[in-house]
Amino acid sequence: MRFSNAAAVLAALLLAGCVSQRATVPEVPEPPVAPTVAVAPRPVIQRAAEAALAVAPPQSIDEAGAQRALAAFRLSCPVLITRDDVSGLTRIADWIPLCTEATTIAPGAAATFFHDRFAWLQVGDGKSFATGYYEPEIRASRVRAPGFDVPVYALPADLVRCTRADGSVGRGMIDPAGACVAYPDRAAIEDGALAGKGLEIAWAADPVELFFLEVQGSGRLALPDGSVMRIGYAGQNGRDYVAIGKLLRDRGELPAGGATMQSIIDWIHAHPEDGKALLRSNPSYVFFRELTGPGPVGTLGVAVTPHATVAADARFIPLGAPVYLAVDRPEASGLWVAQDSGGAIRGANRVDTFWGAGPEARTIAGGMSASGRAWVLVPRGTPFEALTGAQARP
Repeated sequence: MRFSNAAAVLAALLLAGCVSQRATVPEVPEPPVAPTVAVAPRPVIQRAAEAALAVAPPQSIDEAGAQRALAAFRLSCPVLITRDDVSGLTRIADWIPLCTEATTIAPGAAATFFHDRFAWLQVGDGKSFATGYYEPEIRASRVRAPGFDVPVYALPADLVRCTRADGSVGRGMIDPAGACVAYPDRAAIEDGALAGKGLEIAWAADPVELFFLEVQGSGRLALPDGSVMRIGYAGQNGRDYVAIGKLLRDRGELPAGGATMQSIIDWIHAHPEDGKALLRSNPSYVFFRELTGPGPVGTLGVAVTPHATVAADARFIPLGAPVYLAVDRPEASGLWVAQDSGGAIRGANRVDTFWGAGPEARTIAGGMSASGRAWVLVPRGTPFEALTGAQARP
C-alpha cells in the first residue's frame, strides 16, 4: 500500500507540472489504443484421450517390484476385462490377451513381461507427483463406552446423487421441497446432524486419529477385547476436500516441507481448540462399512497390495493398468498398479502410493511427497495410437 500511495502522490505532482507548462509545451497526441484481441481459453483436458500422448522406451524394472506388480495385476484382471475405461486409452478387449498371459508368467520373468508386452505411454508432459497412504489402526469400540465417544458412521440412506439447482450432478440430499441440496458438512455432522439415526458402526477414542483414517479411506479398529475390526470406504458427503496440511503451511505454523501427517497430528493435539477448527476447515466427511474379507479393498473392488497399489484418477490412468514411477524418492520408484482412487487424487500422473499397515508404513506414507515422471503401461495396439499417430514398438 505504501508504494501505491507514493505513486499516487507522484502522479499528482507530475500532473500539476504539466498544467503549469501547458501554454508553452506542445501537446503530444495520445497514442492509439490497440484493439482488444479475444483469446480463446485453453481447453480443459477431461481425460487422457484428450491429452498429448507419446509412446516412450521402457524403463529398467526391478524383478522383485515386478513380481509384486504382477500379483496385483492378476488380482485386477477379472475386473479389468469387464470394466469400461473412462480414460479413453483402452478397450476391454485389449486387456484379455495380457490378462490370460499373466497367469502363465514363470517366476523370475515378471520384469520381462512388463518390459516387452506393454506399450509405455506418457500422458501429457509426464510430470508426476506422488503421495502415500497406508492402513491405519486406531483404538475403537463396537459400542459407545467411556473413552470411546467419537462415532464412526455408515453411509446414510439419504445421501444420494442428484441434480443441483445449477445443473451440476453430485452427492447431496433431497429436501422437503424436492430440491437437491448439499449434504451436511463435517462441522454439522460433528455437531450431531446424524445422531440418533442408527448409523454408528463403531466409536473411536480419538477424533484426530479418525480424521486421518478418513483421509486414508480404510483402516483397522483395535477393539478393547484385543480383536480387530476392519473398515473400508463406503461413501463421502459430496463436499470438497481441503488439505489441512497446506492450510498450516500457508499460516506459517509448519515449516516448508514439514507438513507430514505426524507433524500435523502433533500440532492439533498441542492446540485442541484451534485443532478442532482446523479439522472443520475440511468440509469433506467419509462414511465406512465393515470389511469381513481380505482387505483393504480399493475402488477397483479388489484387495490393495502394499508397495504395489496406487490410487489414481481413472480419467487419466485406467484402473487396473500398471504404472511406472521414476521419482525423487527411491522407495516409491518402480512398477505399481492402479487399483484405487481418492478425492484428492486428481489429474494426469497424480498418484497415491499404498504402503500397507504398521509403524513403518505409517512413517513412509505420512512423509511421502515425491516428484518425477510417470508412464502408463497399456496393451499394444490400443486406441491411443489412432489418437496420436504414435506407433507401438515392434
